[in-house]
Amino acid sequence: MTNVRKILGVAAGAVGLTWVVRAVWDIPSAIGAAMPAIQPGVTGTATYRNKQFHNSEPSSQIVGSVPGLLYSALTRRNLGRPRNPVPLRTPELPERAAELAVTWFGHATALIEVDGYRVLTDPVWSERVSPSALVGPARLHPTPVALTDLPPIDAVIISHDHYDHLDRATVMGLVAAQSAPFLVPLGIGAHLRHWGVPEQRIVELDWGKSVSLSALGRDRDGVDLVLTCTEARHFSGRGLIRNTTLWASWSLIGPTRRVYFGGDTGYTKAFAEAGAAHGPFDLTLLPIGAYDEHWPDVHMNPEESVRAHADLCVGDPGHGLLVPIHWATFNLAFHRWSEPVRRMVRAAGAAGTAVAVPMPGQRLDPAVLPPRSAWWEDVG
Repeated sequence: MTNVRKILGVAAGAVGLTWVVRAVWDIPSAIGAAMPAIQPGVTGTATYRNKQFHNSEPSSQIVGSVPGLLYSALTRRNLGRPRNPVPLRTPELPERAAELAVTWFGHATALIEVDGYRVLTDPVWSERVSPSALVGPARLHPTPVALTDLPPIDAVIISHDHYDHLDRATVMGLVAAQSAPFLVPLGIGAHLRHWGVPEQRIVELDWGKSVSLSALGRDRDGVDLVLTCTEARHFSGRGLIRNTTLWASWSLIGPTRRVYFGGDTGYTKAFAEAGAAHGPFDLTLLPIGAYDEHWPDVHMNPEESVRAHADLCVGDPGHGLLVPIHWATFNLAFHRWSEPVRRMVRAAGAAGTAVAVPMPGQRLDPAVLPPRSAWWEDVG
């Protein structure tokens, strides 16, 4: 029996070592394309100079002292973990897409239904948001549905190339399981090509540029959906060099409904500009989490998200529905797990803004919202 245990232990060790080697070996591929592959497709645009993209407003990625940031990392890094399990809902995904609905899977990943189309946002199904399978922020709750159980999708939109928004394993899974095109800001196409996404499934856009799904061969009974790459206030980078690819939000405009997907962004004048150009929006998906005093320019706090919704609705905070994203799934800042949603609900109440906070996996139809539930209070 002792010899058997030794043999099994050696075998297990070998398997573990193999897994570690494979995980380390995959890191360069997970990082994506290198600068020489990215640069030819991004030069000549207004926001690109000195080999980097730039925000149109002054935006510091880190504000304050480095020692202060390190102190926060050492003393507050575990504040964002929930005390109890995060509840999940089994997604109810009808065969036919609705006029307007959204299913939130966690963080910035959502399935939007608008005028009969389905659009998947910033899909991340991996356990960690990192180039490494061994280290990096891990999920605080499981994915509510398997990637292969998603219904047919008409488009996948990506806001930027950070690991919690652009995940190689998920992209490869969608290439195998779906036929939808990937709509991405400038430069991100190089990452997709690096991972083997077919060229005909990649659409790269600059801020202010649009594409219709009918032009991409995705027509739905004569109804069209126009997707516009809209300005955001953020940054990019998957390695040591930052801002080699563009970041964006997205406007989804159908004949009867309008949806805005914020992705990840600081508060910006671009919200009011998008509202004037494409709004008022019937549904906004806006980030409320991962904010901090050290990076106020590139991540909104909850009160700013409520303000952004009003901007997107052309100054009317009572128009449309605000659904919060970019919280609950990964611990990426130093605030408590439920703090973002508590602050958002309080600010929305004061502003007269309608909000709905789904559990991961829950589908919301703005026309028939479920009774309000502060389910996050039981999680803590």
